[in-house]
Amino acid sequence: MTPTVIPEQHRTDVLTLWDYHDMKHQVRPADAAIGLGSHDLGVAVRAVELYEAETVPLLVFTGANAPTTVERFPRGEAVHYREHALEHGVPDEAILVETEATNTAQNFEFTMKLLRDKGLRLESAVLVSRPYQERRAYATCKKMWPELDITCTSHRPPIEEYVAGIGDVDFVISMMVGDTQRMGLFAEYGYAIPQEVPADVQAAYARLVEAGYTSRLIS
Repeated sequence: MTPTVIPEQHRTDVLTLWDYHDMKHQVRPADAAIGLGSHDLGVAVRAVELYEAETVPLLVFTGANAPTTVERFPRGEAVHYREHALEHGVPDEAILVETEATNTAQNFEFTMKLLRDKGLRLESAVLVSRPYQERRAYATCKKMWPELDITCTSHRPPIEEYVAGIGDVDFVISMMVGDTQRMGLFAEYGYAIPQEVPADVQAAYARLVEAGYTSRLIS
């Protein structure tokens, strides 16, 4: 059976990363919500909540597939997000879908192109991501689309509930470790603005790498 409980010896470090990636933004009304593709259907859940609350009039879902998502979302991440939104009452005319992006930088690059092709211009957006991608989404968008006024949010139940919903604690921790690494690497590569990484976050990341949560690290 796949474990779904955070190992007690790693719990403090996991919570440190979980909290660090939470931007703790106060969501405000915007021109659209941009849902970033991933394995997490919670992106679509949160986007629908924003639409229902009239925080945004438009949902833009972006994402193709990755090795971590193809089994869960065989028709593509953004396509499945759109289907969820339609099933929960969002009208088709309030949804745009970008189906080619395979990384966070492309999420923004290809979304900008989609909007240009549609003759649309956003001045503000709510970025919707998985919980531990908020900070990287923010840093990437600020680099790729600096003029866009953004806040970040996610479907963020208690972490135990989140892990149980995904169904694999090792996968979630490894993804969180990978996102932490990518945030720094992508800033070096020029895809994101730098983010301060406090010493306790650096130490938690290093201990989780040492513990073997390395399947999502970039060599």
